[in-house]
Formats: sequence, C-alpha cells, structure tokens
Amino acid sequence: MRPHVRGGAPHGCLNADVNDFDVPAGIDVLRVFCGPDGSHGNALGVVRDGREYPDDESRQALARKLGFSETVFVDDPERGTVDIRTPGLRLPFAGHPLVGTAWLLDLDLLELPVGDVTARQDGEFTWITARPEWAPPRALERYDSAAEVEALTGPPPGEGWVYVWAWEDEAAGRVRARAFPRRDDGIVEDEATGAAAMLLSAELGRALNITQGRGSQILTAPAPDGTMEVGGRVLLVLAS
Repeated sequence: MRPHVRGGAPHGCLNADVNDFDVPAGIDVLRVFCGPDGSHGNALGVVRDGREYPDDESRQALARKLGFSETVFVDDPERGTVDIRTPGLRLPFAGHPLVGTAWLLDLDLLELPVGDVTARQDGEFTWITARPEWAPPRALERYDSAAEVEALTGPPPGEGWVYVWAWEDEAAGRVRARAFPRRDDGIVEDEATGAAAMLLSAELGRALNITQGRGSQILTAPAPDGTMEVGGRVLLVLAS
C-alpha cells in the first residue's frame, strides 16, 4: 500500500485539503517553487503514463480527487506532450506544472496546445521559457505594502482569478504576492503561481523575485523577444 497524501498543509501548500487516500501507482507528487530552505511550494501530481487515464472524464475525476491546484498527465514523455488539469477544468498553459514536470522527467521541451515550452536546469533551479500571452487571464491587484498582502485572511471581494501583490523592495525587484482563484473548485488560495508571476513580470517589464503564499519563491526573467523565463526549486514528495 502506498503512503497517504493529503493535498494541503502537510506539503506547505495553501490549497484546499482533500481526504486522505492512497495515491494510485504511477503518480508522483512534487512541491514546486519551494522556498530557499526547501519549505512550502505548490503541490503537483504528475501521471507518468497518461494512457492510464485515457479520457476527459477519468482525468478530471482524478484531478478532483487529488485536490492539487493542478495535475499533469504525460501523454508522450519523449516529446514532452502533457495535459494540465485543475480540479475543475483543463488548462492550455500553467507555470508550476511545467516547471515540475520538466524537473521530474529531465525534459528540455514540453509540447502544449498553445506552443512549445523550453526548459533548462541551472543549479537548484528549473526554468521554463514561454510567452506571457499563453497564460490564462489573471487580474493583477497592487497593494500599498507587503504587510497588507500578508494580512489578508481570505480572498478579497470580487469574482474571478486575482493575484494581489506589493513591493517588498522595488529597487531589488522583490515582490510579496498571494493568489486567489475565486472559482468553485475547492482551491481557496494558490500557494505558488508561475503563470501569474509571468504576467506580473511582463506588465512591469522587469525580472522579479516573488515570495508567494506561505513562503514559496518564484523567479522571472523577461527576454528581448517577448518570451519570459520563470523558475524555481522542485522537491519530490512521493515517487511513483
């Protein structure tokens, strides 16, 4: 019997808890965008053989059961073809699933419906390069101080996905952020959100060092051709 995994606080992730259950064989559980000491990071499930879940219904059911903000189904490990699911829907692109999958499978290319995403390893960091316009729409809401961001006890009023942020040190590009999907899928707060970090970096036109959630770290680096690198640390929680 494989260990029980709870899709929430034990792995440093703010996403909603799910019931304990035995993670099926063939699924790795990672934490992506961990802090400098290896803590926190956003939980991710990676199904190494997507053929085990051949249709939309079975994939969505597993993503709901796992309860992570995203679960990745690997359809072709050689070509890096992947399918990304939240507990409620399929995503054409997302940051932390791609960083985590690239690290786990040692990929330098991932194929998505929106286009090819390149990946590289640099010491303790895994980086992907993509176009910010591939990211799903996110409202970017600036606060006056990092303390205000940290003081939030839940999602701010309103509807739709929101990324709240404030400068910790503007000259150094250090940002404090939190992310609230505000959708009915059990994810109240997202611990670390690579796509939103890309959008913020693109809007500000500069590289960023983002502390999100409880202490996850996301790095971004815009390129002259309009692409964006996003990177962070990845740790394996449960091996398939």
